[in-house]
Amino acid sequence: MSTATFVMAATSTEVRNMILAFVGGLIIAGGLVWAFWFGMRVRDRELPRPLPDEQPHLPDGGAVRESREMREPDEVPLSADGQRLLPHELHQSSSRTKEDQQRRRWMPGSSGSFGSGGLGMR
Repeated sequence: MSTATFVMAATSTEVRNMILAFVGGLIIAGGLVWAFWFGMRVRDRELPRPLPDEQPHLPDGGAVRESREMREPDEVPLSADGQRLLPHELHQSSSRTKEDQQRRRWMPGSSGSFGSGGLGMR
């Protein structure tokens, strides 16, 4: 084999690789164009955006304010026959309003985080 044969063989694989890369790029670009076209068709079939007068408005009394209340966990009731209760047999809320509505405050000397809240010395 001569050097010219090796050059031709190397050139043919490079050309083939370039053609494959170009065809692959065309396929990817075609897929992106199709996805864009398909998305626009889906968007055209959707309902139109609401007009400004169809948007929600504040109530006549103004903005609704947040209410705070202290809650306490509700005990899970037991069934009459001792079987476990299923979710549809329970009531909706898992907590109830606490009788004492005073917020618990931090007490000096107790960290409330880890352990007993002592000084941290052994």
